[in-house]
Amino acid sequence: MNELSATQKSTLISMVSEDRFSTGSSDKNLHLHDISYHCGQLPAAIIWPSSTEEVADILQWSYGQKIPVTPWGAGTSTEGNPVPARGGLVIDCTRMDRILAIRPQDMQVDVQPGVFRKTLNRQVGKHGLFFPPDPGADATIGGMIANNASGIQTVKYGATKDYVMRLTIVLPQGKIIHTGCLAPKSSSGYDLTRLFVGSEGTLGIVTEASLRLTGLPAHHLAATITFPKLESATRAVTAMISSGLEPAALELLTPNLIRLMNQEKALGLPEKPSLFCEFHGISEATLKETEQLTTELCHDYEAEVFRFGMEETHRNNLWRARHEAWETIHRAHPRMETLIVDAAVPISRYPEMVVFAQAQVDDSMALGYVFGHAGDGNLHVVLVGDPEKAGEWDALETINHHIVARAVEVGGTCTGEHGVGIGKRQFMRQEHGESLELMQQIKNLIDPLGLMNPGKIFI
Repeated sequence: MNELSATQKSTLISMVSEDRFSTGSSDKNLHLHDISYHCGQLPAAIIWPSSTEEVADILQWSYGQKIPVTPWGAGTSTEGNPVPARGGLVIDCTRMDRILAIRPQDMQVDVQPGVFRKTLNRQVGKHGLFFPPDPGADATIGGMIANNASGIQTVKYGATKDYVMRLTIVLPQGKIIHTGCLAPKSSSGYDLTRLFVGSEGTLGIVTEASLRLTGLPAHHLAATITFPKLESATRAVTAMISSGLEPAALELLTPNLIRLMNQEKALGLPEKPSLFCEFHGISEATLKETEQLTTELCHDYEAEVFRFGMEETHRNNLWRARHEAWETIHRAHPRMETLIVDAAVPISRYPEMVVFAQAQVDDSMALGYVFGHAGDGNLHVVLVGDPEKAGEWDALETINHHIVARAVEVGGTCTGEHGVGIGKRQFMRQEHGESLELMQQIKNLIDPLGLMNPGKIFI
């Protein structure tokens, strides 16, 4: 559906205001795709609500009109998660951007879904607190909840689901519900909060969230560790996690990606398999012990070069370069698109998984970059090609299928943090088997007409 009648437009404008509704081609095209190669169907209109009540009115009306609805945050997803697959109405939540309350003594904050992650951390940082999930992109909190976003610091701090305490949600037909509570724990009934976290807007729209925060670390220790072989680096990862060192971040980078980062950022890093690490501690003495133990452990896995205790500027540059890995790859290959593998496996299987993925890229002579959040078993392979060249893109899809199949075979998942969206729907049956039918039944119960973010998660 890509057209609304004059009456329908007038009704939607009356629910918000004229400046928060658009059928302009530029606005519609801006909401046609996220940062991936997935492209949706041109929506009929974009609407920007500012309150729970406005979202409820919009959804109640659109459901009665049988108009598909797609929630939108920052558009930073990588699997077409917020792309309007059936046109209809895009509900852009970025004007629901208020931090409603900060409760430092409880280490909690209440926010609307359009608050950006970095904005939130600037504000709660004034109280010595922070919201740890860090997907790299400056995503909105609503988008992070919808995707159960995680990222570089997940190995120590966990994913978004670990910080969501209470939600206000508008269901597809306009009903407002509240899930969870502000107590540190509860064993009361079904965990509906967790049901909605990671549901990608297919069950409703989050309009308010109460989040748990944690204290800002007093001291940081950043390090780069270089190895002669990829397998040595990945085996060191398993050893570091099982040793109880508790890194706050533990990233694996391969030589060809480091080469791109050096070219763009002049980092001067050895172009060999490397681990980027960060540790948080309550004192410098504690981190000094961590440095010594890390050195001893990694020496057992043939580590060649250690660089600890980087000054803050260099540390920030290093992590900025890692955060921008995808953008760096894109800039290095203009006019090309990327297919991103996002598998995750048990940490004991990570070494073989990385070696397997690198072999898939090398044996097919594809253009691809292997790296990942090694500390929590999350593997990324960014494959570069031209979707217009069927044979070339089919070869990338084959690599993707082989890696996902191996990940699922060893007890892992097709998507560690990017969500299902459009790109990972094809693997859901393979991973979930009969339980996928229960997911579909839940979807049908809450959204019997299938109008909430249609075309996502399920084929």
